[in-house]
Amino acid sequence: MLIRTRRALAAGLAVAAVVGVAVAASPAQASPATAVSQNVTSADILDQLKAVPGLTVVSESATPPAGYRFFLLTFKQPVDHHNPRGATFEQRFQLLHKDTARPVVLHTTGYNMSVNAFRSEPTRLIDGNQISVEQRFFTPSRPANADWDDLDIWQAATDHHRIVSALKRVYAAKWISTGASKGGMTSIYHRRFYPDDVAGVVAYVAPNDAVNDSDRAYDRFFQTVGNDPACRAKLDDVQKEALKRRTALVAKYQAAATAAGWTFTGVLGSIDKAYEMTVLDTVWAFWQYSTQADCATVPAKTATDDQLYAFIDATAGFAFYADQGITPYAPYYYQAATQLGWPQPKFEHLRGLTKYPNLYQANSSLPPDLRRRYDSRPMLDVDRWVRTRGSELLFVYGANDPWGAEQFVPSRRDSHLYIAPGANHGANIAALAPADQTAATATLRRWANVTAPAFAEKASDGITDLDRAEPPRRRPF
Repeated sequence: MLIRTRRALAAGLAVAAVVGVAVAASPAQASPATAVSQNVTSADILDQLKAVPGLTVVSESATPPAGYRFFLLTFKQPVDHHNPRGATFEQRFQLLHKDTARPVVLHTTGYNMSVNAFRSEPTRLIDGNQISVEQRFFTPSRPANADWDDLDIWQAATDHHRIVSALKRVYAAKWISTGASKGGMTSIYHRRFYPDDVAGVVAYVAPNDAVNDSDRAYDRFFQTVGNDPACRAKLDDVQKEALKRRTALVAKYQAAATAAGWTFTGVLGSIDKAYEMTVLDTVWAFWQYSTQADCATVPAKTATDDQLYAFIDATAGFAFYADQGITPYAPYYYQAATQLGWPQPKFEHLRGLTKYPNLYQANSSLPPDLRRRYDSRPMLDVDRWVRTRGSELLFVYGANDPWGAEQFVPSRRDSHLYIAPGANHGANIAALAPADQTAATATLRRWANVTAPAFAEKASDGITDLDRAEPPRRRPF
């Protein structure tokens, strides 16, 4: 039930190939600047970055993407922005630098930061620079002896505000904020608290659970998604059969867990609960990551145990709800449990087959010492602000994405919402109908104060490997 993707449990942290020569600001750690650039001047971007108070240049890639320089950096942040002179931590972010005269895209991850260079869609469309910021409390951007009360949407928004304020001394052109899923939500929260930091926001597939107890939209979604009732029925049958065959399939799960060293006592408490959670997640994960064309891969109710297990594993992933899979996402679940809310479909078709009432909720996926009560006020405030006073907001949703069942409703203050036909949780501007794609692109470029990007690559090249380099998440959203 995580928002953005399970598919990168093993993907997002491959540091080795990305980072070239270390150029940390500390003299004790610095490598010779000539290893990166033979002619560093006072106007060189490296020197400008090292002069920003609180910023540390950790490394610069010796082999950056063509037309860019690529840096990994940290920024010193207060653990509690209410107490700016108190304890601090280092927050990671990356910079894809093109030209200080070009606009900047602030990419809010909402999760860990990839150490690989990548270019978000808005960055490509405005031919800009890009920073991508790791969310506080995701390791290593976690304070020592962390007080989890310091993980809320205002604290995170203030992290972004301080980074933007610091870097505007280097990048004076327009700033645009973007993010996908929880990253999209994060960009909206930043705009809510600091509306003058950026000229506009492009939020992709951003859920808006304004009233956490009202989840009928999700039930309606699963009753109507796609254009093939037979596919929906087959997916329901997969869940039913999996719960009916619990004993046999849990045995397979246990064998896989034993071989891989997975444990279940730290979070969910038992492999049986982890099994039920994975089964509950299967239909959601199918529509989040797959398309209508993938309905052909859904097994029939007469499938063998091996076929059923393999489909659920490929779709939802049995590894995820083991302690080793779910623990890294504790900051997400903590925020969902305390402020963001969470979807909780009724699963009426599974009545009498499930064993654990109210299992499908955020607190179930947290260690017992991090479970908290939900506070409805932050989401109600953000929802009201987006509807009435939010401006320069552009939302993109996928028609077949369950996370889009509850959407933001933008005001008429130069704000826009688009639906990509047949798209899942990877929906973007390129997936929109042609007229919508043209309109959304024009709006973004107007906010960024650019007309037509002077692309470094040939126009005929289209999307490059750089635009595919951000690794997808395995889970959450």
